Amino acid sequence: MARHERPPPKIGVFTSDAASRPGSGSQLLQRNCHNPGMTAFPVPVNEPIQQYAPGSPERLRLQQALAAFSDHPRELPMRIGGRRCDGRGGVLTVRAPHKHSLELGETPQATVDDVDNATEAALTASNAWGHTSLEERASIFLRAADLLAGPWRERLNAATMLGQSKTAYQAEIDAACELIDFWRFNVAFAHRLEEDQPISPRGFWNRIELRPLEGFVVAITPFNFTSIAGNLPTAPAIMGNTVVWKPSLPQQLAASLIIELLDEAGLPHGVINMVTGHGKGVLDSAITHPGLAGIHFTGSTATFQGLWRQVADNIDTYRTYPRLVGETGGKDFVIADESASPDALLVALLRGAFEYQGQKCSAVSRAYIPQAMWAELRGTLAEETEKIPMGDPADLSNFMGAVIDERAYRKHAAALAVAANDPHLTIIAGGECDESEGWFVRPTIIATDNPRHDLMERELFGPILTVHPYDCDWDEALALVDSTSPYALTGTIFARDRRAVSTGLRALRHAAGNIYINDKPTGAVVGQQPFGGARQSGTNDKAGSALNLGRWASPRVIKETFVPPTDWRYSHMDPD
Repeated sequence: MARHERPPPKIGVFTSDAASRPGSGSQLLQRNCHNPGMTAFPVPVNEPIQQYAPGSPERLRLQQALAAFSDHPRELPMRIGGRRCDGRGGVLTVRAPHKHSLELGETPQATVDDVDNATEAALTASNAWGHTSLEERASIFLRAADLLAGPWRERLNAATMLGQSKTAYQAEIDAACELIDFWRFNVAFAHRLEEDQPISPRGFWNRIELRPLEGFVVAITPFNFTSIAGNLPTAPAIMGNTVVWKPSLPQQLAASLIIELLDEAGLPHGVINMVTGHGKGVLDSAITHPGLAGIHFTGSTATFQGLWRQVADNIDTYRTYPRLVGETGGKDFVIADESASPDALLVALLRGAFEYQGQKCSAVSRAYIPQAMWAELRGTLAEETEKIPMGDPADLSNFMGAVIDERAYRKHAAALAVAANDPHLTIIAGGECDESEGWFVRPTIIATDNPRHDLMERELFGPILTVHPYDCDWDEALALVDSTSPYALTGTIFARDRRAVSTGLRALRHAAGNIYINDKPTGAVVGQQPFGGARQSGTNDKAGSALNLGRWASPRVIKETFVPPTDWRYSHMDPD
């Protein structure tokens, strides 16, 4: 998820301008007339995006943070029960994807013993944290949001730029704005869930208590979004759960800063326990532990399916049925009707496919364009693609950085090598790779005459866009989009004809969890476009909404009778 323009959404009852703090990202929620005793909670407003223009103070602060992280590598230890742990599994080096020579830090490879210790720390902390009031839990994450909006902002952005090869703008909308939004909005969503109470007729008091899940939650987070890495462990924690968190190795620099920030915000020891390194195998003891209450996951479809099988194989050993919440792969589409604006379509393809090197789960990777429109658009699209500057994100003039690591680079290079000799494919722009300095893959446009080609179906997760110029009617093209890929994450319909839009929305009802009209299919904003997909793209539990927060609560209904009956007989039993 990430964002561009964002009007401030409102959550709750109403706001008081007099109660708002100037410059704050939130306003105070007035007391609910249905619940007059509840504490006033802040109403979240989406965090404004800083632009880092030349001469701006934020640009200077960012450049200073980039220099500090580049000066020498940092220790990136595990954090278990509030303690720094080096582990006994050896040390792994974290490097910048765009510069092989830039070592950012060293982190331990967690062992099974480390994971067991993290599990026990989470279970030990669960009782106290689970009985902590929402107001007290919320105050920690609201403070974390303000710390990130202020003194931590450029530090976390710089760590994201260097560790994940994001440009300044892509880091800002992710590591700063979206993570701030997650913390502020999730608190509001939790408050909304607590406010939703049953009716109580005279003589009874009915209420719902939102308990945390019984046990602990495992959060497994990806490399591509610092905000997701921060949200997956903290969303369950806001609801009173304790967590074992395994971040992605390439994202470890930013992940370590997040745990440090949460410490400064006052998060109690043991609530979130971070184990580092590669997770394969070492997480098994947590996944099969009888106390596993849930898994919060973003990553590959294959990995999530493996976790699901592992849970299923152990289903009779758990204390409770674990909640499985996952967002996985995508083969995200753009389909254009003949009435579409070519200029708007051009921008959506370039930004949607190539921002952050196509490594957004929502990135455009297949497009369906009418043949006549393609004949006009093809040359301009190729020309603009070739103009895209890429290189070290510390050079703020670049639009793209490197792909995340050697494994991704090799996969993309192999796909491009095959494409160059495929009679059904034509490389329109790009197609080159360069590993001399970093893992660089040029933004690439490929045209195909085969709408069922592997490149229209398989997720590559890189800066490669495959276009099928179609000559069938609109209904046939829509059916093709719906049936080609096993994924259903994001997609876009481009059309000025409203009938084409309406037909498209009906035909593609299950083809995307987030569908856009005349816009790129990336850029979901917390509180505005809750994010998630179905089919092979995940459980569609909508990060950035109350729907996701509700997954981390176990409701208990309490009925209290003020004057209980003292006779077991009913009136209809009395004689006439």
